[in-house]
Amino acid sequence: MKEHYFKDHLYYRINDFKSNRQNLVFVHGLSGSSSAWLEYEKFFKEKYNVLTLDIRGHGKSKKFPYYPDYEIKHFAEDLNDLVLHLNIPKFILISHSFGTLIAMEYIKSYREKVTVNVLLSPIIDLNKEPSAKFLRPILKPTKILDLFPFHPKPGQHVDYSKYFNTTDWNLKRCYADVSNTTFRVYFHCLRQSLIKEQEYFLEKINVPTLIVHGMKDTLAPVKNSIALSKKIKNSKLVLIPGTDHIVVLNNFKEISKIIEDFLIGIG
Repeated sequence: MKEHYFKDHLYYRINDFKSNRQNLVFVHGLSGSSSAWLEYEKFFKEKYNVLTLDIRGHGKSKKFPYYPDYEIKHFAEDLNDLVLHLNIPKFILISHSFGTLIAMEYIKSYREKVTVNVLLSPIIDLNKEPSAKFLRPILKPTKILDLFPFHPKPGQHVDYSKYFNTTDWNLKRCYADVSNTTFRVYFHCLRQSLIKEQEYFLEKINVPTLIVHGMKDTLAPVKNSIALSKKIKNSKLVLIPGTDHIVVLNNFKEISKIIEDFLIGIG
């Protein structure tokens, strides 16, 4: 995999693209980075063109200072600008957690470019949960952070091999993630994940969709994925017993096989 920067602010990695292969694009979750996909890069790079990126404010990508910089639409625009730059006409979109909001926003605006939609531990409709009603007023004052000077250090890639099989609330992993992202960026993105106005027109999504959710997820209720699968036509739901929200790290072998089998199954 080769490392690059797009417009000096968006970090990404790609293998050698070949015209006879399908394109996979991976979008990570909140406070994470593309390094969460390292094992998937190794697994898929011989059969597919693979693109992983650090979303804005995360990993080695640029951190922006203000809350409006982290509206979900800007993440989707970044992704679209990047795939246009790389001349990727169509691709399979694989996302995890916060990344699923970016994926759904992308599909809403650029549906014709996505051939398959894979949602891992989606947080769609998390804004409707009682926890969101509790957190929104707590997070609202964080806009005050925009008034303070912002001189972030360049972000790094967390070595997630240290955190395999950790729980949703593992303090060491959470601290490594959030401190790397910065608390300002983390809170701004968390606020975005809980806004009320999100609408993804789920019934109009017409691409094959795979939804994978751990049945012990304590961050995103599994019932939301069940409801999601009923709204999206041509979707398949896979529930994994005994698994929490961090399926990308904790269940690599199982998740990669589920994804590969789904892609093979739809031809």
